[in-house]
Amino acid sequence: MQTYTIGRAARLLGVSPDTVRRWADAGRVPTSRDDAGKRHIRGSDLAAFSVTLAAEAGEDEEAAYTTARNAFPGIITAVKLGDVAAQVEIQAGPHRLVSLLTREAVEELGLAVGMEAVARVKATNVHIDRA
Repeated sequence: MQTYTIGRAARLLGVSPDTVRRWADAGRVPTSRDDAGKRHIRGSDLAAFSVTLAAEAGEDEEAAYTTARNAFPGIITAVKLGDVAAQVEIQAGPHRLVSLLTREAVEELGLAVGMEAVARVKATNVHIDRA
């Protein structure tokens, strides 16, 4: 069974290692210690916990009226405007997402660096690489 260190689990969840330690101390995610005393989380436990976190985060938000289910809430880090097109970059936890859209759409939404935004991804093919 694959296990994850607190630091690696934090990177995968998009939080700090201290947050993962607090969750572990509170019993929200089970951990075990290796011979050196370092805490580890079993892969299956981390997967189940990540689903729980996503469900909890979804409870705080209004239901989205969209068919795109892959939502990445984050902060806008760059907006590049062209004459017709625009590029918007969002940092969502450890993920950097870049969207190409019309300049008109950017202006209508009032998108600017530092604003919160949600990038929604919909695709007919999703490729998964094993890390």
